[in-house]
Amino acid sequence: MDVQTLRAEAFKALHERDSAFVIPNPWDAGSAKLLASLGFEALATTSAGLAFSLGRPDAEGALSLDDTLSNAGAIVDATALPVAADLENGFGDLPENCAQAVSRAAEVGLVGGSIEDASGRSDMPIYDLGLAVERVRAAVHAARSLPFPFTLCARAENLLHGRLDLDDTIQRLQAYAEAGADVLYAPGLRTVEEIRAVVQAVAPRPVNVLMGMPGVPLSVNQLQDLGVRRISVGSSLARAALGAFHRAALEIREEGTFGYGEQALPFAQLNELLRR
Repeated sequence: MDVQTLRAEAFKALHERDSAFVIPNPWDAGSAKLLASLGFEALATTSAGLAFSLGRPDAEGALSLDDTLSNAGAIVDATALPVAADLENGFGDLPENCAQAVSRAAEVGLVGGSIEDASGRSDMPIYDLGLAVERVRAAVHAARSLPFPFTLCARAENLLHGRLDLDDTIQRLQAYAEAGADVLYAPGLRTVEEIRAVVQAVAPRPVNVLMGMPGVPLSVNQLQDLGVRRISVGSSLARAALGAFHRAALEIREEGTFGYGEQALPFAQLNELLRR
């Protein structure tokens, strides 16, 4: 098998085992190398992390598919790990846009990706269920047309857009599962009860849960006990890095001191990690 197929098979197998795995979200090739050096088994891109690194806002159409795939391709090339992409809403309203996003993702070496049901418009932030299902179905068809098992994740975005309707969110995830999605994901789940309800509603399909949010102290072991199979962290690592940067810059500007250097990764260690 070629390298991409080997990575795809390894990624698929992670979703099929009994234990949960963490799929952290690098925002560039350097952060991908650091995560790989720590022993993580797979990586996923982050639209917000990329947008922030380019000085742009997230979820406002500031990234194109070309921007996303250029970044994702660099992350794919940085390590030997399987990489899935945040393909946002497929970069268009039509089912054909979702299919094209998946096909083009495969061309840069990705072995998985997510399609969300958020439109990016304030007047109608979430697609009508019928259209949302057709979009997932088109993405699934594109994934199944590939010569390797591309793992497609379908996202229900209600909770991130002020629609705190768990019943509708579950209905959407079930519909996406019926449309063929391999993994289901509702970012914004915050409680044991919410997570358990989603896991049970779409079983036996694996569920991805987003962590790294303030006020959600669940551990990997606790999530695993709830039946969660995949745990991502979205933009939280990028925000943590930018938070440290911001605090360091404030120290210089407001205190005139440089104590932040005591917490920085040593130059030699970082250089060696990135040399690999």
